[in-house]
Amino acid sequence: MLARVTVIALNTYREAVRARVLHGLFGLALATAAYCLVVGEFALRSSLRVVSDLGAASVSIYGIVVSVVLGATSLYRELELKTIFPILARPVYRSEYLVGKYLGTLCTISVFIAANGGILLLALAFMSGEAPARGPVDLLVTTLVFLVVGLRVPRARTYLPIPYALVLLGSGYFLAAVAPDDRRVIVSAAVLTLSEVAIVAAVATVFSSFSSPFLTATFTFGVFIIGRSADTLANLPERLFGHFLHELAVFASKVVPNLMLYVPPRSLLTGEAPGVTLGRYLLVAAGHALCWSVALLAVASALFRKRDFL
Repeated sequence: MLARVTVIALNTYREAVRARVLHGLFGLALATAAYCLVVGEFALRSSLRVVSDLGAASVSIYGIVVSVVLGATSLYRELELKTIFPILARPVYRSEYLVGKYLGTLCTISVFIAANGGILLLALAFMSGEAPARGPVDLLVTTLVFLVVGLRVPRARTYLPIPYALVLLGSGYFLAAVAPDDRRVIVSAAVLTLSEVAIVAAVATVFSSFSSPFLTATFTFGVFIIGRSADTLANLPERLFGHFLHELAVFASKVVPNLMLYVPPRSLLTGEAPGVTLGRYLLVAAGHALCWSVALLAVASALFRKRDFL
């Protein structure tokens, strides 16, 4: 079982990495990192905080967009090209196929978040002023090295983004040591975003198991909006909105995952919040994401087993 799921996940990753929309989103992430540097230059004494806060927000936004896009289109592409039929004709359960698609999508998103976070950490190192040339030079050299390897070894091109993202993340983490609080904000935001997109991708998998890409993206984004507003909906004033809307909002806040857990205040990410440790908070958030992802994948598998492709 594990071998079959792994093969499907790797194949999903290879297809996702070649998608042009992912390349475009990564280009936007690079542009956003450059924008953070420009805005930081106008912030005087708060330049590092501006870079870390904007960077953390961009990691979250682009991670969600990538998860919705890949989750909505990955399975439909297989159905449209009819490549799913020879796969399911083999001794592969539909649930294994669906889990493999999900894990492949999650792997792609993880690489995207790691690369984005590494670039932001290098930008943070550049703004710190300790070694202003190290960040851009490391980014340029790392990119050139992997481009050369990709040209020399074509078969390795699809897997090169994995070590590339890890090298960027590692070098950025090392160079940004001069700004420990802001580095902690970006790294924690990347971890929380990965946990959040695991839930969002699972939601997209549920809807894609029986719906079209457009409806899947629409429903998934709707669940994301409700999840990000769960605390507000749970406390919607009955006096202003009426009893029916109040009860409906409370019900909606309870049946969808509370995604506000993944956007905590900055004081918690920097370790300044009293009575809460960052490590424990990240573990709770990851456990919350794991439970929701497993439950949603179970629902998606049950729906996908009953789907008629003809």
